[in-house]
Amino acid sequence: MPAIPGPGVPAPLRSVKRIAQGLLLLALMPAAVAEEKLYFFTENYPPYNSSTTGQGFAHNADDIAGICTDMVKQMMERVDYEYIMKMRDWSRAYQWVQGRENHGLFCTARTDEREDQFQWVGPLAPIKWTLFAAPDSDIELDSLEDAKQYKIAGYKGDVMSDYLVSEGFDVIMSVSGEQNPRRLALGQADLWVTDGLVGPLVAEEEHDITGLKPVLVFRETPMYLAVSTETDPDIVEDLQQGLDEARDSGDLDGIISRYQP
Repeated sequence: MPAIPGPGVPAPLRSVKRIAQGLLLLALMPAAVAEEKLYFFTENYPPYNSSTTGQGFAHNADDIAGICTDMVKQMMERVDYEYIMKMRDWSRAYQWVQGRENHGLFCTARTDEREDQFQWVGPLAPIKWTLFAAPDSDIELDSLEDAKQYKIAGYKGDVMSDYLVSEGFDVIMSVSGEQNPRRLALGQADLWVTDGLVGPLVAEEEHDITGLKPVLVFRETPMYLAVSTETDPDIVEDLQQGLDEARDSGDLDGIISRYQP
């Protein structure tokens, strides 16, 4: 049996009144803060990304610094999203981010092969693809093709290492690049492929090796924040706007100048 309307107010009018009250409550509620939480991953790759604790991993943003890291933090100061930042091995982080909503990875070289695998926010900073030799080496290269006769130290998931493998070079792969300067010193590899700033820094800080010889710079690539394709494009647009604002303010140039030798 249908409910009997109360006296004095017709049922249709009471329904309209309840709807109006509900709408009024919604109007009086404060605007919701962005509920999306973003998850950013990076690797220990100084001076672009580095652990402030001396460990090769980190669980929060306070323990991670570097050129790209500081750029991402400046970007996040200009958007209304919470974020978590972690440092992991590159190959593991690269696989983890793909297929997961609201996940991103930096600094990631933006190449033709990777273009459709991510959405891109940037550019952040460029890397120079460089072949280094040991301090006492007499290797000289006029072109990349000249390097095919040598063993080259690289690491899994690194865009430079992967490129050389695809081109038929003899690349010794490891989980990370931190041991590669020692491979040069021990004669286990003839060359090491890495970024022009990263090589000497890692060699000195990790192994007290100085005087590495940059024998060839064969490419330069801009690095980006790579965001999973499952992430809402509107979020990616907000991040790009935040990064552009940081760039226009001069903050990104200031970050680069702080880390340059």
